Amino acid sequence: MGVNKRAERRESEVMSSFHFRLMNLTFRVVDFFFHPYIDKRIKNFGIREGMTVVDYGCGPGRYTTRFSRIVGETGKVYAVDIHELAVEAVEIKIAKEELGNVKPVLASGYDSGLPEHCADVVCAIDMFFVIKKPSEFLGELKRIAKSDGMLVIDDGHQSREETRKKIL
Repeated sequence: MGVNKRAERRESEVMSSFHFRLMNLTFRVVDFFFHPYIDKRIKNFGIREGMTVVDYGCGPGRYTTRFSRIVGETGKVYAVDIHELAVEAVEIKIAKEELGNVKPVLASGYDSGLPEHCADVVCAIDMFFVIKKPSEFLGELKRIAKSDGMLVIDDGHQSREETRKKIL
């Protein structure tokens, strides 16, 4: 990684590797005990077979794998994150679960590098609370979403009112 890329990543919302590993462990425990939770939740996202879904801020890929199963072989899932460990975790899941329709993407700041208007659904789940420049972030989501695409934003660890303020 070049010097400019490192400096840019330092200024972004990247959590420490320790915290990422702790988060991943916590998710594994929660998913072990509450596995149906995610499946119930994503039923309301409007994702169907053949769609292209962007899991922006995918973390260890706990939603990515479910999106992959729903969109099927004719669909595509982009697992986007700014943390290298997230991309590595998704790559491991791709190999282990043979997810041929998932492409991990290491974003640079808010720039996903994805083509314009490629996504039917863009999901930003449990990560919007860390966004420091919501206008720039939402601009990127708008750029990658199709004109009739859907955006799913989760409040995460902030109030609904705070989420609304950031969106507005």
